[in-house]
Amino acid sequence: MIKYTPLLISAIFLLMACGERETFARIDTNVGSVKVKLYNSTPLHRDNFVKLASEGYYDSLLFHRVMPNFMIQAGDPASKLAPQGQRLGGGGPNYTIPPEISAPHFKGALSAARKADQFNPERESSGSQFFIVHGSQQRDENLDLMERSKGIQYTAEQRALYKELGGYPSLDTEYTVFGEVIEGLEVVDEIAGYATDQWNRPLKEVRITSIEIL
Repeated sequence: MIKYTPLLISAIFLLMACGERETFARIDTNVGSVKVKLYNSTPLHRDNFVKLASEGYYDSLLFHRVMPNFMIQAGDPASKLAPQGQRLGGGGPNYTIPPEISAPHFKGALSAARKADQFNPERESSGSQFFIVHGSQQRDENLDLMERSKGIQYTAEQRALYKELGGYPSLDTEYTVFGEVIEGLEVVDEIAGYATDQWNRPLKEVRITSIEIL
Protein backbone atom coordinates (compact mmCIF):
# COMPACT_ATOMS: atom_id res chain seq x y z
CA MET A 1 0.00 0.00 0.00
CA ILE A 2 1.30 3.47 -0.90
CA LYS A 3 2.03 5.66 2.11
CA TYR A 4 0.85 9.19 1.43
CA THR A 5 2.81 11.95 3.17
CA PRO A 6 2.57 15.75 2.99
CA LEU A 7 5.66 15.69 0.76
CA LEU A 8 3.90 13.36 -1.66
CA ILE A 9 0.86 15.64 -1.66
CA SER A 10 3.06 18.43 -2.96
CA ALA A 11 4.45 16.24 -5.70
CA ILE A 12 0.99 15.21 -6.84
CA PHE A 13 -1.02 18.41 -6.59
CA LEU A 14 1.22 21.47 -6.49
CA LEU A 15 3.57 21.50 -9.46
CA MET A 16 5.64 24.65 -9.20
CA ALA A 17 6.64 26.83 -12.11
CA CYS A 18 10.05 25.94 -13.47
CA GLY A 19 12.78 27.63 -11.46
CA GLU A 20 10.35 29.29 -9.01
CA ARG A 21 11.74 29.42 -5.51
CA GLU A 22 9.86 27.52 -2.84
CA THR A 23 9.24 29.11 0.55
CA PHE A 24 9.25 27.24 3.86
CA ALA A 25 8.63 28.29 7.44
CA ARG A 26 9.30 26.72 10.82
CA ILE A 27 6.67 27.36 13.47
CA ASP A 28 8.36 26.93 16.84
CA THR A 29 6.14 26.41 19.88
CA ASN A 30 6.58 25.42 23.50
CA VAL A 31 5.34 21.97 22.47
CA GLY A 32 7.60 21.44 19.46
CA SER A 33 8.26 22.65 15.93
CA VAL A 34 6.22 22.31 12.74
CA LYS A 35 7.77 22.94 9.34
CA VAL A 36 5.45 24.11 6.59
CA LYS A 37 5.74 24.69 2.88
CA LEU A 38 4.01 27.81 1.56
CA TYR A 39 2.31 27.50 -1.82
CA ASN A 40 3.40 29.67 -4.72
CA SER A 41 -0.12 29.15 -6.10
CA THR A 42 -1.45 31.42 -3.31
CA PRO A 43 0.98 34.38 -3.54
CA LEU A 44 -1.16 36.86 -1.59
CA HIS A 45 -1.41 34.58 1.41
CA ARG A 46 2.18 33.38 1.12
CA ASP A 47 3.61 36.90 1.02
CA ASN A 48 1.39 38.12 3.86
CA PHE A 49 2.43 35.21 6.08
CA VAL A 50 6.10 35.81 5.29
CA LYS A 51 5.75 39.53 6.07
CA LEU A 52 4.03 39.00 9.42
CA ALA A 53 6.36 36.21 10.47
CA SER A 54 9.44 38.26 9.52
CA GLU A 55 8.15 41.18 11.61
CA GLY A 56 7.69 38.94 14.65
CA TYR A 57 3.91 39.39 14.57
CA TYR A 58 3.25 35.80 15.62
CA ASP A 59 5.82 35.69 18.44
CA SER A 60 4.20 34.72 21.77
CA LEU A 61 0.72 34.20 20.27
CA LEU A 62 -1.33 31.19 21.34
CA PHE A 63 -2.94 28.36 19.49
CA HIS A 64 -6.18 29.65 20.94
CA ARG A 65 -8.68 27.26 19.36
CA VAL A 66 -8.14 23.50 19.31
CA MET A 67 -10.67 20.92 18.13
CA PRO A 68 -9.54 17.29 17.73
CA ASN A 69 -10.33 15.69 14.36
CA PHE A 70 -10.87 19.20 13.01
CA MET A 71 -8.05 21.75 13.36
CA ILE A 72 -5.74 23.87 15.57
CA GLN A 73 -5.92 27.66 15.14
CA ALA A 74 -3.58 30.57 15.95
CA GLY A 75 -2.79 34.14 14.91
CA ASP A 76 -5.03 36.30 17.12
CA PRO A 77 -2.84 39.15 18.46
CA ALA A 78 -5.13 39.48 21.49
CA SER A 79 -3.91 36.07 22.65
CA LYS A 80 -0.46 37.37 23.56
CA LEU A 81 -1.56 38.72 26.95
CA ALA A 82 -4.97 37.09 27.34
CA PRO A 83 -5.68 35.58 30.77
CA GLN A 84 -6.89 32.01 30.98
CA GLY A 85 -10.59 31.74 30.23
CA GLN A 86 -10.78 34.75 27.91
CA ARG A 87 -12.52 34.01 24.64
CA LEU A 88 -10.27 34.63 21.65
CA GLY A 89 -10.48 34.61 17.88
CA GLY A 90 -11.62 38.11 16.89
CA GLY A 91 -8.28 39.85 16.49
CA GLY A 92 -6.12 40.63 13.48
CA PRO A 93 -4.18 43.34 11.65
CA ASN A 94 -7.34 45.19 10.48
CA TYR A 95 -7.24 43.98 6.89
CA THR A 96 -8.35 40.92 4.97
CA ILE A 97 -6.86 38.98 2.06
CA PRO A 98 -8.75 38.18 -1.17
CA PRO A 99 -9.53 34.46 -1.43
CA GLU A 100 -7.21 32.12 -3.33
CA ILE A 101 -9.32 29.02 -2.84
CA SER A 102 -8.14 25.87 -4.58
CA ALA A 103 -6.34 23.13 -2.61
CA PRO A 104 -8.18 20.50 -0.53
CA HIS A 105 -8.05 20.31 3.26
CA PHE A 106 -5.99 17.18 3.80
CA LYS A 107 -4.48 16.55 7.23
CA GLY A 108 -1.65 19.07 7.72
CA ALA A 109 -3.14 21.68 5.38
CA LEU A 110 -2.24 25.25 6.39
CA SER A 111 -5.37 27.29 5.81
CA ALA A 112 -6.46 30.88 6.43
CA ALA A 113 -9.21 31.49 8.96
CA ARG A 114 -12.02 33.91 8.10
CA LYS A 115 -15.36 35.29 9.22
CA ALA A 116 -18.51 33.35 8.40
CA ASP A 117 -20.29 33.77 5.06
CA GLN A 118 -23.09 35.93 6.47
CA PHE A 119 -20.51 38.55 7.46
CA ASN A 120 -18.04 37.80 4.69
CA PRO A 121 -19.78 36.69 1.47
CA GLU A 122 -16.58 37.18 -0.55
CA ARG A 123 -14.83 34.64 1.73
CA GLU A 124 -11.88 36.92 2.31
CA SER A 125 -9.27 35.56 4.70
CA SER A 126 -8.22 36.93 8.06
CA GLY A 127 -5.10 39.04 7.84
CA SER A 128 -3.26 36.92 10.40
CA GLN A 129 -5.25 33.98 11.74
CA PHE A 130 -4.55 30.54 10.34
CA PHE A 131 -5.30 26.94 11.18
CA ILE A 132 -3.68 23.58 10.58
CA VAL A 133 -6.06 20.77 9.69
CA HIS A 134 -6.08 17.79 12.03
CA GLY A 135 -9.06 15.99 10.54
CA SER A 136 -9.76 12.28 10.30
CA GLN A 137 -9.75 9.52 7.72
CA GLN A 138 -12.69 9.77 5.34
CA ARG A 139 -15.05 7.25 3.78
CA ASP A 140 -16.15 7.21 0.15
CA GLU A 141 -19.74 7.94 1.23
CA ASN A 142 -18.70 11.22 2.84
CA LEU A 143 -16.59 12.22 -0.16
CA ASP A 144 -19.56 11.43 -2.42
CA LEU A 145 -21.70 13.72 -0.26
CA MET A 146 -19.12 16.51 -0.53
CA GLU A 147 -19.08 16.19 -4.31
CA ARG A 148 -22.86 16.42 -4.54
CA SER A 149 -23.25 19.30 -2.10
CA LYS A 150 -20.31 21.36 -3.39
CA GLY A 151 -20.51 20.55 -7.10
CA ILE A 152 -16.94 19.28 -7.20
CA GLN A 153 -15.26 16.04 -8.21
CA TYR A 154 -12.30 14.53 -6.38
CA THR A 155 -9.65 12.70 -8.35
CA ALA A 156 -8.77 9.12 -7.48
CA GLU A 157 -5.56 10.41 -5.88
CA GLN A 158 -7.42 12.97 -3.75
CA ARG A 159 -9.86 10.33 -2.57
CA ALA A 160 -6.97 8.04 -1.62
CA LEU A 161 -5.33 10.84 0.37
CA TYR A 162 -8.52 11.67 2.23
CA LYS A 163 -9.07 7.99 3.02
CA GLU A 164 -5.50 7.16 4.11
CA LEU A 165 -4.01 10.43 5.38
CA GLY A 166 -7.28 12.06 6.45
CA GLY A 167 -8.49 15.63 6.51
CA TYR A 168 -11.63 17.74 6.67
CA PRO A 169 -13.31 17.93 3.24
CA SER A 170 -16.26 19.98 4.51
CA LEU A 171 -13.93 23.00 4.28
CA ASP A 172 -13.11 22.45 0.60
CA THR A 173 -14.14 25.37 -1.68
CA GLU A 174 -14.76 27.43 1.49
CA TYR A 175 -11.30 28.46 2.78
CA THR A 176 -7.89 29.23 1.26
CA VAL A 177 -5.26 26.55 1.83
CA PHE A 178 -1.90 28.28 1.39
CA GLY A 179 0.54 25.65 2.58
CA GLU A 180 1.07 22.27 4.19
CA VAL A 181 2.96 20.64 7.03
CA ILE A 182 5.99 18.71 5.80
CA GLU A 183 7.51 17.97 9.22
CA GLY A 184 5.96 17.82 12.67
CA LEU A 185 2.51 16.30 12.19
CA GLU A 186 3.08 14.54 15.51
CA VAL A 187 3.18 18.00 17.14
CA VAL A 188 -0.17 18.84 15.52
CA ASP A 189 -1.54 15.56 16.88
CA GLU A 190 -0.30 16.38 20.38
CA ILE A 191 -1.79 19.88 20.39
CA ALA A 192 -5.10 18.58 19.01
CA GLY A 193 -5.34 16.20 21.97
CA TYR A 194 -5.16 18.87 24.69
CA ALA A 195 -8.11 19.45 26.97
CA THR A 196 -9.93 22.73 26.29
CA ASP A 197 -12.43 25.09 27.89
CA GLN A 198 -15.90 26.01 26.64
CA TRP A 199 -14.34 28.21 23.93
CA ASN A 200 -12.07 25.38 22.69
CA ARG A 201 -9.06 27.16 24.17
CA PRO A 202 -6.44 24.72 25.52
CA LEU A 203 -6.20 24.63 29.31
CA LYS A 204 -2.47 24.11 28.84
CA GLU A 205 -1.07 27.06 26.89
CA VAL A 206 0.33 26.29 23.46
CA ARG A 207 2.36 29.35 22.53
CA ILE A 208 4.25 30.19 19.33
CA THR A 209 7.75 31.25 20.30
CA SER A 210 8.68 32.35 16.77
CA ILE A 211 8.12 31.65 13.08
CA GLU A 212 11.26 31.55 10.97
CA ILE A 213 11.08 31.88 7.19
CA LEU A 214 13.47 29.39 5.57
